[in-house]
Amino acid sequence: MNPTATRVRHPHPHRAAGRACRAHAAAALLLAGAFLAPSTQGDAIAQAYPAKPIRMVVPFAPGGNTDIIARVIAPRMAESLGQPVIIENRGGAGGVIGSEVVARAAPDGYTLLMVSAAHVINPAMVKKLPFDSIKDFQPISLVADVPTALIVHPSLPVRNVKELVALGRKRPDQVNYSTAGRGTVGHLSGELLNAAAKVRFVHIPYKGAGPALTDLIAGQVEFQFASLPAVVQFVRAGKVRLIAQTGAKRSGAAPDVPTMEESGLPGFIVSSGFGILGPAGTPRPVVDRVNAAIRAALGSADVKKVFAEQGAEPVGSTPEEYEAFNRNEIARWQKAAREANIQPE
Repeated sequence: MNPTATRVRHPHPHRAAGRACRAHAAAALLLAGAFLAPSTQGDAIAQAYPAKPIRMVVPFAPGGNTDIIARVIAPRMAESLGQPVIIENRGGAGGVIGSEVVARAAPDGYTLLMVSAAHVINPAMVKKLPFDSIKDFQPISLVADVPTALIVHPSLPVRNVKELVALGRKRPDQVNYSTAGRGTVGHLSGELLNAAAKVRFVHIPYKGAGPALTDLIAGQVEFQFASLPAVVQFVRAGKVRLIAQTGAKRSGAAPDVPTMEESGLPGFIVSSGFGILGPAGTPRPVVDRVNAAIRAALGSADVKKVFAEQGAEPVGSTPEEYEAFNRNEIARWQKAAREANIQPE
């Protein structure tokens, strides 16, 4: 044998097999860990959340329907979550400014968004939104459904929709309706009435629901489509007259007032879905935790009482149901805007 030759040592077959088995076992553990990690991580997130106060952004000024509904359910949500739910009003641009704040927020469950119908109407009215109304948000739950009320000034000589339409045909381009602004539910409802009844009522946009209602009460305009919870107190006080409501059925807050369909306009159904969203990417365990808190809040007797008095119907939904609702409503309002020849700006 050549003494300078390199000696090749062959591993013992049993030792080699043992090392191979240990390597396979380690790989299997790593693979199992990869599958178990998300679940374990999700459990940890759910157990730790929430560890600090939660901010609920309302993308409108205080006092409106969105703000009222948020402030009714927030204390009950806080009881379930064990942390304060703090309302933050970030109004402007028809809800766009506050919504963008949440779309850009960390998806950790500590920034939520309470939206109204503006969220699903804006894609039809705003040419360039700074976010995608579907992709940039995580639906959590629908909270309430609010029908729209058709109210007129008490001096207007009409008691029902048929008489209002007759007046509009007798005085084309002379009967005005006020709204909280272009692209709102009130605006599109008025345009739907023009199209359905073949009349020409004139849209008078205001910078907010408050001024629009104030001028109606003062007799500066003749009528308005407004959310029932916002006007029910003025109806009861006799400051405005409620002649119809736009839900699929009569609201418990106004059981004696007919719907638009009952008033002779089939298919005329307009309601506002109020719901809570988070930023896209919010972990599912957090979404489920907030969803459960919303449902618990909606089930409380005091929330049910306030909603009933205001004409709002508590809903509660799964995140998937809420996403489907948003998609359907966006498509519906885009179709309505096209049919009314309203171009996004």
